[in-house]
Amino acid sequence: MKIIDLSPGDPRLESDLLPVLRELRPQLTPEVFREVYEEGHGQGLRFSAAYADGGRCVGAAGWRVVVNTSSLRQLYVDDLVTAAAERSTGVGQALVEYLEGRAREAGCRELNLDSGTQRTGAHRFYLRERFDIVAFHFSRSLTD
Repeated sequence: MKIIDLSPGDPRLESDLLPVLRELRPQLTPEVFREVYEEGHGQGLRFSAAYADGGRCVGAAGWRVVVNTSSLRQLYVDDLVTAAAERSTGVGQALVEYLEGRAREAGCRELNLDSGTQRTGAHRFYLRERFDIVAFHFSRSLTD
């Protein structure tokens, strides 16, 4: 498996990564995805794609390095998804290891992510990968 970072404008973002990412974020159209990455890249957003030996994208991660008062410097994972047909084959584990390496390179103290309460299968995976449940995430919608 090969994991690579994709820069804004890379055609593989839409052709390879987006179909996998849409399994987690079905609301993303190519246009919305381009807009989010264009604006988010300036805020540190990056995307990494995991490719199987045959050259097919089988996993995607959206992430950024964040500095704040709670964890000082962390790598925050916005999105982590393995293509449904490839789950339980080591793709997610490889992506987590890759992200941990990127976090260590950036001098981060933590690797953090949020996961929706309904994603119990993902929670089992995160616990197996030695993530701890350390907080509640609260949200208030600002749209009607």
